[in-house]
Parts: sequence; C-alpha cells; structure tokens
Amino acid sequence: MMETKRTKIAALLKSSEIDVNVVAKGWVRTKRGNKNVSFIALNDGSSINSIQVVADPGLIGEETLKNITTGASISVTGKLVASQGAGQSVEITAEAIEVLGVADPEKYPLQPKKHSLEFLREIAHLRPRTNTFSAIFRMRHAMSFAVHQFFNEKGFYYWHTPFVTGSDAEGAGEMFRVSTLDPINPPLNDDGTVDHSQDFFGKETNLTVSGQLEGELGAMALGDIYTFGPTFRAENSNTTRHLAEFWMIEPEMAFYDLTDNMDLAEEFLKYLVAYALENCADDLEFLEKRLLDEEKNKPAVERNDMSLTEKLRFVMENDFERLSYTEAIQILRNSKPNKKGKFQFPIDGWGADLQSEHERYLVEKHFKKPVILTDYPKDIKAFYMRMNDDGKTVGAMDILFPGIGEIVGGSQREERLDVLTDRMAEMNIPEEELDWYLDTRRFGTAPHSGFGLGFERLMIFVTGMGNIRDVIPFPRTPGSAAF
Repeated sequence: MMETKRTKIAALLKSSEIDVNVVAKGWVRTKRGNKNVSFIALNDGSSINSIQVVADPGLIGEETLKNITTGASISVTGKLVASQGAGQSVEITAEAIEVLGVADPEKYPLQPKKHSLEFLREIAHLRPRTNTFSAIFRMRHAMSFAVHQFFNEKGFYYWHTPFVTGSDAEGAGEMFRVSTLDPINPPLNDDGTVDHSQDFFGKETNLTVSGQLEGELGAMALGDIYTFGPTFRAENSNTTRHLAEFWMIEPEMAFYDLTDNMDLAEEFLKYLVAYALENCADDLEFLEKRLLDEEKNKPAVERNDMSLTEKLRFVMENDFERLSYTEAIQILRNSKPNKKGKFQFPIDGWGADLQSEHERYLVEKHFKKPVILTDYPKDIKAFYMRMNDDGKTVGAMDILFPGIGEIVGGSQREERLDVLTDRMAEMNIPEEELDWYLDTRRFGTAPHSGFGLGFERLMIFVTGMGNIRDVIPFPRTPGSAAF
C-alpha cells in the first residue's frame, strides 16, 4: 500500500475532494474537548486558517493526546471529511497521530491568549507562529515576489549592488564601519589616526546606506535596472519608523526624465497594492479585523478614518495629485492646522523640510488622494539630483501616502558633469572618492532618473502595522541585535 504524502493545510482547506485519506503536519494552536472527543486546531504556516482535527481518545490513545498541547508539532493521518461545525468546510477525522515535537505548556510562551507586540518582539524567533506575524510574513513574501514580477514584466534587470562600500551615497555620514583591524591596538599613522591601508580592503569601508550610485552605473549600460537588498543606517533613532537594517528597492532608468520617473513609481505602487488585494485576501482580512479591534481602544481623535482595505483601494482608485514643493508650502501655510498652531512643526516659509504631519495633511485632508511633490529646494536634497533652471530647486519627487507620509523618494539625476562637480564642491564631497561615478558623466552621459522605496515602509502600509519592527522578522535597532 502506497504511503499518503503530506498535503499543506492551505490546499486541504480549498479541496473539493472529501472522504479521501490525507496526511497533515503542523503545529497545534489549540486543543479542546472531553473524554469522548478532542478537537485540535492545526496550522502549518501555509494559511492564516487552521484545519480542525477530530480525534477519538480511544483510537489515538490518552498518552499521545496528553502530549498534544499548544505549540507541539504533530503529524496527522486521517480522512478529509465535510465539517460538522461552523467556520470551515472540511476537517480531518484522525486515524493516527504522531507527536513530532512536544511543547511543555509550563514553558512555551505562546499560549492561546492575547500577547502584546512588545512581548512578541522579545521572542521574535517564535512570533511567526502567531496569526498576526504569520500573516505579515506571508505578505512580506508576496510583496517581494510582486516587486520582482513587476520589474521583470517591464524588462528591467535585477542588479546586485555591494553591501560593503567605500562611499557614502547620501552624504549623511551615519554608517557602520567594516574592519578586521584589532579594535584595541589598531595600526596607527604618524598623526595618530587609524592606518586603514592595513585593513582587509586596504581602505576605510562601511556597510552601504543605498545601492543607488552603483545602480546608476548599471542603468548607464543596461538601460533599466533595479536593486532590492538590505541597507544600513547607524542612526541612533529609537522610533517606530526607523531600523538600522532595512531593505530598499531602487530602480534606475536611462533616458527617463522626472515625469517618466513619476509615471513609473505611481504604476509600481498601484501594482503592488493590487497584488496584495488580489493574492493576500485571507491575511488582509485578518489584519484588517485586528486593526479595527485596536482602533476601538484609541481615543476618537487618534483613530484612522479608513480601514486597511479602504486605504489600499484609496491608492488603487485615485490618480496621484502632482504639485510642486512651492505650491505645497502655500497650501500648508494657509491651512487651518497651521494658522491655529495645531502642527507640531509650524510652516513659516519656503525652504522648510516637510514633516510626516504636513505630508499626511496634504494627502488625507486637502487633496484626499496620494500626492507627488516635485521640485524641492536644493539645500534639503542630495547632491546627485538634477539642478533646475531656477538655480534654487532640484528635479526631485516624493510620493506621499495616507497614514505614513513619504513612501517613495526619487529624482532625475544630474547628468551634466560641470553642474554635478560644482554641486559636490558646494557640499564638500571629494571628487576623488567618486571618480568612478563621475566617469558615467564623462563618457556617454545621458539623462536618467530613479527612485527608492523602503520595503518596510511599504509593508507598514499594506499590513496596517504601526511599528516598523513588526514587519521584518529580526529587527535591528539601537541597543538590539538579538537572534
């Protein structure tokens, strides 16, 4: 007799075949019942939904059932039958159960009750077993796949940029050093500084803050490329919006101007949101219900106006409003919250760096649609952004979403060698460090553009979670690098 192969629970729950022999394996979420029958909720991570296993103590054995507690891993052989109870169409009538791994109920921290997100962060190695985090991490996979699918369909090439770099793309200086030198007695130069010529790479190196500059090199040869990898910021910021290690998607396109750039970014974001709505329905439904329950406990003024799926449809169904930074400043200066002193950061005049509260006001209250802001003051933007003819602004664009503010930042890149080197001198960026970058302007320069999407920022948006530490499996934050 052939042994029945294991079937994933997601497939069993969708099955139209009943009265067939099946094998299911997974982790026990709950067990209830009496001396005549036990009901086991079994989950294997393939779906937010568990399958119910109905077990006869006389057939399965008291000793086996005693070891089937929350968190235990089991293999169930039995028959897939139409369910007698509400909530599921099928269940398994167990003929044999093997306990693969016990979970001592006195010590297993994920007992069937509500746990705080703070507590779950402390046991990040176990939190994917909860409904909330299994939903988030399935969606993280789906969004990653959608990113690659979108660019592949567009004829872009996936371009791998280095994690270890000798340049600071943002000019921010908040970078993690990479070194193999003795931390206590490093070799020194005559002036007392560390002699990095004796280091592993023969120079001072860091973990990258962005793949963009190297991405531009790919675009100037292959046409359209995108990067998708981890980036690192040594910013000592302990907020719900910052991580020290996070993932960035950075497309770079040759022969694109700022309008082309905005068109692509809007199409990309709508594609990702549509993919989530179409392919993550069960997980979204669970996360939306979770969010609604959470909202009930908040004061009325702090509650979101839109449910999770309403927010996603808001992005899908609206053309993004496009306006200049200068126009946005006028709107914000004349807004009621600004005039009544409701903004934490009042808008006085042109040149101010916009905060999340300003971005959300434009999206949620003023335009009631996603917004793309363009042409920012050069003094608040990076050196590589193309200088506009007015000499005061650059061809930048930021996309603003409800609930989170900025989700994408990009620009047309400065392709003119003389303008770029003047800008670098103005910002004290040494030319010799970026000589390789300047070569793309010396040899066959061309207009080109690109943008960056913080993947965790996207994940916050599509899952409705309030803290960036809850949308990445193992968050890296100041003072914390566990697991």
